Amino acid sequence: MNLDGDKTDNRAQSHADGKPGEERTVWMTALESRFAKAEADLSTSRRKLLREILDNCQDTYFLSSRELAKRYEVDTATIVRTVQVLRYKCYGDFLADLRSHFVSRITPYKAMKSATRERRGLADRINQCLAMESRNLDSLRSSLHADRVIEVAKRIHRARRILVVGVDFAAPLARLLAYGLVTLGHDAEAPEGSTGNLQQKVNLLGPKDLLIGISFGRCLRATVDSLIRARDHKVPTFGITNSDTSPVARFSDSFWITSIASSAFHGSYVAPLAAINALLAACAHINPQRSLTLLRDKEQEFRSGTRWYSTSDAESRSRFEENGYEDRGKENS
Repeated sequence: MNLDGDKTDNRAQSHADGKPGEERTVWMTALESRFAKAEADLSTSRRKLLREILDNCQDTYFLSSRELAKRYEVDTATIVRTVQVLRYKCYGDFLADLRSHFVSRITPYKAMKSATRERRGLADRINQCLAMESRNLDSLRSSLHADRVIEVAKRIHRARRILVVGVDFAAPLARLLAYGLVTLGHDAEAPEGSTGNLQQKVNLLGPKDLLIGISFGRCLRATVDSLIRARDHKVPTFGITNSDTSPVARFSDSFWITSIASSAFHGSYVAPLAAINALLAACAHINPQRSLTLLRDKEQEFRSGTRWYSTSDAESRSRFEENGYEDRGKENS
């Protein structure tokens, strides 16, 4: 997997900058791009066939050419010729792009539907889920080299301000990264993901700042728009995503690939979390004396005991509840 990625820009339209009448960026998978280029050379029936295959990719990405032909009630030769019009050398190449299309377009419903197709018991599903988490971590360990982590940590160390953008399931990852960076003395923030709020936050950034975008699959519009807006303001950008062809990868100066493959409906976030933990460790040790000075101040707070739950809290709560019951009893008498 390419960690930084070449910046091949396959945008089909100019992006919107929040101004009325401007077109938005249309991001297409490799298969959609081939379809768009070859559409004029396809008959009406073959265009309809391909749209059906793409729209139902959760049911088609694993089928052989013969099985696909049977599903759509055409002969195998029709499938093969249609694939050839898309300029694939063989059906296997088409199937690989179809699977990538499925992964990038997957929704919680489609993930759940795909998983229920497999005849498994509940315990087996749990074990499968844990096994996939482990594979995602193994993939990260083999692809995320230390020098790449150090490179991003240095960029963070040089940045005046860091804005971390993550929405929905990525929001906790963004908050964790921002909170960890603040602990280490960086001016970092993970703002709430409303479009207007994010746009205003990005507008405050400049070339000496850094925007980190975290999103996966098709990538959420709010995150991608933040990256595009930052780029237009010449703000350095960095992304965490799960494909080197995702919108986050395409619109970031550099990015890391972290798999979220999972049999669960929501995807797996173990690998992105591990990558963030590695980044925080690198940030802490780039300037260990500075980190120790900042953590020493927190050490006093830890020792004071005010942060931690104690038996005295339980006793105070118990007395409060008893007094509350007694007061209510007097009111009712």
